[in-house]
Amino acid sequence: MAIEHEVETTGLVGWIDRRFPLTSTWKKHVSEYYAPKNFNFWYFFGSLALLVLVNQIVTGIFLTMNYKPDATLAFSSVEYIMREVPWGWLIRYMHSTGASMFFVVVYLHMFRGLLYGSYRKPRELVWVFGCAIFLCLMAEAFFGYLLPWGQMSFWGAQVIVNLFSAIPFIGPDLSLWIRGDYVVSDVTLNRFFAFHVIAIPLVLIGLVVAHLVALHEVGSNNPDGIEIKAKKDPDGIPLDGIPFHPYYSVHDFMGVTVFLFIFAAIIFFAPEMGGYFLEANNFIPANPLQTPQEIAPVWYFTAFYAMLRATTDPFKIVLMIIVALLGLFALVRARGKWKLGLPVLAVLVVLAMAFTESKFWGVVVMGGAVISLFFLPWLDRSPVKSIRYRPFFHKVFYGIFVLAFLTLGFLGTKPPSPASTLIAQVCALIYFAFFLGMPVWTRLGTFKQPPERVRFKPH
Repeated sequence: MAIEHEVETTGLVGWIDRRFPLTSTWKKHVSEYYAPKNFNFWYFFGSLALLVLVNQIVTGIFLTMNYKPDATLAFSSVEYIMREVPWGWLIRYMHSTGASMFFVVVYLHMFRGLLYGSYRKPRELVWVFGCAIFLCLMAEAFFGYLLPWGQMSFWGAQVIVNLFSAIPFIGPDLSLWIRGDYVVSDVTLNRFFAFHVIAIPLVLIGLVVAHLVALHEVGSNNPDGIEIKAKKDPDGIPLDGIPFHPYYSVHDFMGVTVFLFIFAAIIFFAPEMGGYFLEANNFIPANPLQTPQEIAPVWYFTAFYAMLRATTDPFKIVLMIIVALLGLFALVRARGKWKLGLPVLAVLVVLAMAFTESKFWGVVVMGGAVISLFFLPWLDRSPVKSIRYRPFFHKVFYGIFVLAFLTLGFLGTKPPSPASTLIAQVCALIYFAFFLGMPVWTRLGTFKQPPERVRFKPH
């Protein structure tokens, strides 16, 4: 029996309901959206990501009121906001801190999905939309990074855009098209401003809406990985579900309160966060004639930057050997001509790697590290969703993967050295081995039987 969404028929709300689905939408997505009753700490980060998105949009609007997207005025306009605009320093720090906190909550939100199998059937599209949001968020952060027109933002943009020139045939023209000039200039600043303020936010908001609609269509996952829609009462209400409002709206309010305490503490006492949120070089006006000693992206890009930097000529040879072995393995497993696609692809990749420079394959490795996330729903072949019911060695693999990613993030903030490059190469191999080996290792081991109903202890 389906749940019927009654609507108001009198008063102002009734007048609106007869012309716009206000009450029915509220009931469908909030007050009568039944979520599993066993949500835990990890389920705060979805709502926190939405909160930080709103913060970024609102503070961004106020910043654009005084910011000048002009190469000769941009840095001065930021200083004007900080020193002359009433409470401008607070708005700027809310935006800069919000950017980092956005990635903190998104990384933790994605990690929760990884732990509890939130990407598994029937939530594949929810996960794909989420990965698209992550990719879009990275683009938004990159385009916004140039806007202060400081030394690090200027040279960081120069380095990142130049990476596109490594693409064979179209690379130089592509990087020129992105910059709009032969070097990062006023034209580049205006283009990045347009993308950061208008284009990317529109796409980002659309993806967030799609993400939420897809989530509410299939229902939320839970720490046990059990589908609560499988068991309903005679009224069609999940036995293990509770209305999102008021239960989880109050629950999330507590998480928001704690988050805002941390957020405010950073803004008022450590907005630069030791140079990780705001680099010292970005308080120096951009100088095209003076390159900083070390050029490194903001912390949330450093793991992928470390992979890029670790892709040297010797590492390219290692990658060629690995691709060749994978192709050979696929050839051995092929039982018909129609299955020769992967071996042929491996041969083509090895030949391409042999005749192209390592810089290009560094870009491929960096991009592949993000794109790999999209395929997670089809790589994981485990018979259970949640990490709670998987073998112990699965948990060890997850731990090694997280440790490798954190190590890459740390190495990306440090100057390159032979030792750090070697460690980054090992960690990059671990990162990709985690995904490439998933179809095999996720099937192995003895799995615990998940309960028929979610485990929940009221408190």
